[in-house]
Amino acid sequence: MQLTVLDAVTWCSDNYRSLNSVFDPNLGHLMNIGVGNSEGFTAGAIAFLVLNAFLMILASSFNVVLLCMTLAVELLTICFLLFTLENLPLPFEIVILCIFGIICFYGATASLANSMFGKDLVMMGPSLFTAESSKKNTEEPPPCICPKSHCTSGLRTIADLLNTGAVCGVPTDTVYALAASCRHPQAIEKVYRIKDRPQEKPICIFISNLDQLRAAAPPISPLLWEFMENVYPGGVGCIIKKGEWLKKLGVGEGYSRVGTQDSIMIRVPDLTVLVHLIDMTGPLAITSANPSGEVDSTHHDMVISRLGHKLEGVLCDGESDEVVASTVVNCTRIDESGITILREGCIPASKVMQIFERVKNRAV
Repeated sequence: MQLTVLDAVTWCSDNYRSLNSVFDPNLGHLMNIGVGNSEGFTAGAIAFLVLNAFLMILASSFNVVLLCMTLAVELLTICFLLFTLENLPLPFEIVILCIFGIICFYGATASLANSMFGKDLVMMGPSLFTAESSKKNTEEPPPCICPKSHCTSGLRTIADLLNTGAVCGVPTDTVYALAASCRHPQAIEKVYRIKDRPQEKPICIFISNLDQLRAAAPPISPLLWEFMENVYPGGVGCIIKKGEWLKKLGVGEGYSRVGTQDSIMIRVPDLTVLVHLIDMTGPLAITSANPSGEVDSTHHDMVISRLGHKLEGVLCDGESDEVVASTVVNCTRIDESGITILREGCIPASKVMQIFERVKNRAV
């Protein structure tokens, strides 16, 4: 149960009222307290001093106001002891009562204001004993290498890992993804194991720009070229026919592990940091950075917490630009029967169809 200042104020006020009955000479006389029989009250007060000392230690782990309040109660107990010895200076009693009243008023006001507005409007002070240790506990080392995306050294670190066959989490223009070099088929296989992804689900590839695709000279019709020029770069993936031209693109030994036997989905991301990374590694095999069947990762912290222990690195870029993945378009029969939307993602299907109709009408 959480200890609040209002609870402490109520407790201290009730106890002080009982103490004040002792301070009142008339009530003390009715209780038969005198110099000769005050040993029991003195022993009780000393026991309470010890108990309150433990309460002070506990209060110091909450905030300064509670600590000051328990300290004031300690002083009030000392006043009780001095009273039993008939040696309580009046100025000392007045000062302690004033201090106790100020602390109670401030603590009650701060607790009420902060609880009403849900913010720390009135300072209560930090905890004294646990702040440093809790900070140390939260600064646990990440399970993998996690460089920042805005640093050139961070890009080089992730690029070096990918080029040696590692699997890393990377940001995209949609959601975070797992990346593996197309030159390392064992890394692509590892992606399937990390995600627990069914083998029948193909993995797409990312390239940095459309000129990279032109250099590979795939057998693509003018209509498909025009369509891709209108949707790239961006959150649309085009499925086209697979062929040996992929090896010229730089897919290499991972040819059989990306796409299906007959087709491959290609994306050109609209994210500068990822484009630079692809320029340093060549085409990357990409799939969303989440366990199969679970929601997409929209922050690098989600990738680290969910899959970090299985990855060699995560390129940290903060919040993703989108909360859903890309839109997937089947373009394998674009000249015969047009395009087919296989998955609607961050780009609405209606917008993709409008782009295709516009391109098709221009080609006629």
